[in-house]
Amino acid sequence: MMKKGLWSIVILLFAALAQTAKAKDNAVILLYHHVSEQTPAVTSVSPDVFRQHLEYLAANYQVLPLQEVVQAISQNKPLPDKAVVITFDDGYDNIFDNAHPLLKEFKFPYTVFINPPLIGNASYQLSWQQVQLMSKEGATFANHGNTHEHLLAKYAGENEKQWLARVMQNINQAEQTLAQQVGYSLKYFAYPYGEFNLKLKQALRQQGYVGFAQISGAVASYSDFGALPRYPAAGIYSNINSLKTKLDSLAMPVSNTTPAEPQLTLPIPAFQFKFDVLADDLRMSQVNCFVADKVVPLSFAKNTITLPFKAQQRAGRQRINCTAPSITEPNRYYWFSQPWFVPTEEGQWLD
Repeated sequence: MMKKGLWSIVILLFAALAQTAKAKDNAVILLYHHVSEQTPAVTSVSPDVFRQHLEYLAANYQVLPLQEVVQAISQNKPLPDKAVVITFDDGYDNIFDNAHPLLKEFKFPYTVFINPPLIGNASYQLSWQQVQLMSKEGATFANHGNTHEHLLAKYAGENEKQWLARVMQNINQAEQTLAQQVGYSLKYFAYPYGEFNLKLKQALRQQGYVGFAQISGAVASYSDFGALPRYPAAGIYSNINSLKTKLDSLAMPVSNTTPAEPQLTLPIPAFQFKFDVLADDLRMSQVNCFVADKVVPLSFAKNTITLPFKAQQRAGRQRINCTAPSITEPNRYYWFSQPWFVPTEEGQWLD
C-alpha cells in the first residue's frame, strides 16, 4: 500500500501535469502596425519600445511562427507554455527599416499581412524585393485584401449576395498574387480595420481561410478560427507593464454568444448580450467585463453570463472585454472580447 507522503507527492505531480497541459493549449498573438516615431501614435510603437518588447519576450516567452501555432490549435496539439506570435498589418516600409533588423537580431519569426497591389506601388509600403529578403530572414506574408477598405461597406445598388461575391473575389485575388510572389499560400486573412460580420466570416471558413481580428484575447483549440483574436501592442497598448498581463492571458472557453452578429445598425435598441463559459478553471464569480475601461454590470446563472446594454446612437467600432482569474494559475487571466461594428445611418464606415 502506498504511503501517505508518497501518495501526496503523486497527487501533486498529477495536478501539476494537468495544469501544464491546460496552459499548453494556448498562445497569444500580438498585433503591430508601425515601428516608427514619425507615424500616427495610435498605431505606432517606437523602435526603442519595440526593442523593449522583444527583450521581454526573449527572457520570458517562446516566440513561434504563426503557422506553427495555428496548426497546433487546429489539431488540438500541445504548445509550449506562454507561446507568443508576432504579427503586423498593412506592410509599411518602416517594418523593414526598423522592425525587421530587431526581429532578425532576436531570431524571432513573424508574419506581415499585406495588400499585394500596394506593395512596390505606394511610397509608404514595402517593395517586393524587401518582401523577398524578409522572407529569407524569418518573415512570412499573408493576406490583408487587395485594398485596405471597409469590407462591410456595400456599393450603391449592391445587394447582399453581390457584396459578398465582390469581397471574396477581392480576397481570393490577393491570395493568388501573394502565392505568385512569395511561393506559398497560407490562406490566412486579417480583416482591414478588424471589421467582419457573420456572412463574411462564414464565407472565409468555407473557402479554407483562417481569419484574424483586432480584438483582445489569447487563442486555443476552442477559439473561433474565423476571427482569431490578436492583442494590439502599439499606441496606448504598448506599455510593457500592461502588456505583461495580456501576454500571460488564457483563451476564455466561450460558446453560444447571443447576439452572435457583430455588425449592428443604427439606431441600436437596448439588448442583452449573453455567452456561456466552460468554468472548469475560471472563477465565474470573478468575471469582470469592460467597455472603454468602464465596468459593465453583469449577472450569471450557472455558466451563462448576461450583460445589459442601453439603446445607442453611436457609429464606429466598439468592443467588450471580459476577464476572469484562473483557479490553477491565479496570476493568469482568461480573456474574451466581443466586437461590434456600426456604420452611420447613411451607411458610412468610420476609420
